[in-house]
Order: sequence, then structure tokens, then C-alpha cells
Amino acid sequence: MKPKAVIKIIIDGLMTLVLLFLMGYPLWGDIANEWVGTLMMLLFIAHHLLNRHWYSNLFKGRFTCMRIFQIVVNMLLLITMLLQMYSGIAMSRHIFAFLPMHGGMALARRLHILGAYWGFILMSIHLGLHWNMVLGMVKRKIGQTNPSKFVRTSLFILSILIAAYGVFVFIDRNFLIYMFLRSEFVFLDYGEPLWSFYLDYISLMGLWIFLSHYLLKWLKRKGEKECNIQN
Repeated sequence: MKPKAVIKIIIDGLMTLVLLFLMGYPLWGDIANEWVGTLMMLLFIAHHLLNRHWYSNLFKGRFTCMRIFQIVVNMLLLITMLLQMYSGIAMSRHIFAFLPMHGGMALARRLHILGAYWGFILMSIHLGLHWNMVLGMVKRKIGQTNPSKFVRTSLFILSILIAAYGVFVFIDRNFLIYMFLRSEFVFLDYGEPLWSFYLDYISLMGLWIFLSHYLLKWLKRKGEKECNIQN
């Protein structure tokens, strides 16, 4: 594997771990949240620099259903990450406190909540769009490039169970309330074990990976005739 590809994998893996950490930011405190949030910003910038060719090819070729879906997800994710960067810097009391940014804290807090919850879902969907690549790497790593039908069926059932629990988490943790800003404050159970909190969020991430992965498969099987647009 080429060094650039390895770096991309490392950065993407770190972004996933950092995203999960940041969703529990009230449990870790402001200072840890700011440092890890800054790390996410740097990783995000590095990710885009390494994948800058995507933008140069954005208006080339056909716009199929699958490609339109990917572009919409990527652009929405870009917007949410920019909102997170701005609002995080505006609310900073430690790392970026030296910047001459005064006022606008109420707006920054709203933008931060919107960016966090929409960003988590969109990044999970984005990961699902590349899940075939992740599965391919895992298969090559364990030497199982063509697993048996039993293994494939077992993994599919497991993914359904994770997705089903993810639906429960989505409802139980009131994601819609924060996604549509019906509350400007995030309420967490500070007595909850960390393993329980992150098990829930990993399952929730699994739900959106599952949905986007199989939606992409459906679009490919469909032939994408309806959305073909020639540039």
C-alpha cells in the first residue's frame, strides 16, 4: 500500500475516534473538548488536502443517482464541519481565547449543537459510503477475501441487530430534539458508565453506516438510469 494511502487511512480512523470522543464532550470537560476539537479541525483540513482531487473532478463526468447522493452528503458534511470550526473557536475559553472575538455566544452555541449532531450523522453516512473499502481492507488483513455464506449471513444479521439498537439509541437520546434545536442545551446522565455511553454512540454510528452502505448498493443495482445527467 502506498504511503499516501496509509496516511489517509490513519487520518480517517483518527477522525472517527475523535468524533466519538467529542460527542461525549460534557463528560470530559471544556479543556479536553477544546484540544480534541482542535485536533479534529487539523485532521479535517489534512483529510481535504489529501483528497483535494475530489473537488477538481466535481463537475466532470455524469451525475448519477449514486454520485449526486455522495456529493450532497459531502457538501452538507463540509458545511457542518465549518460551523463546528467557527462556533468552537468563537466559544473557546482556552486555546483560542486570545482571538478578538466578542459577543455572539448564543448563536455560536446553537451552531455548535447543530454542527455536532448533524455532523455525527453525516460523517457516519460518509463512512458508510466507503464501507466497501473498509470491508475490503479487513478481508485482506485477515486473509478472508471470499468468506463463506455462513460468515456473510452471520455478519449481516449482526449488522441488522446493531442498526436496530441504533434506532433505539436515536430515539432514546433525543437526537431529533438537538438536530432541530428544540433544546439549546445537551442533557447527559453524568453517572452513566463511559462504556455504556460509547456503546450507544457506536451503535448509532453503525445504524447510519448500515443505511448508507445498503442504499449505495441499491443505487448500483438500480442502474441509476433515472438520474444520469451528462455534463
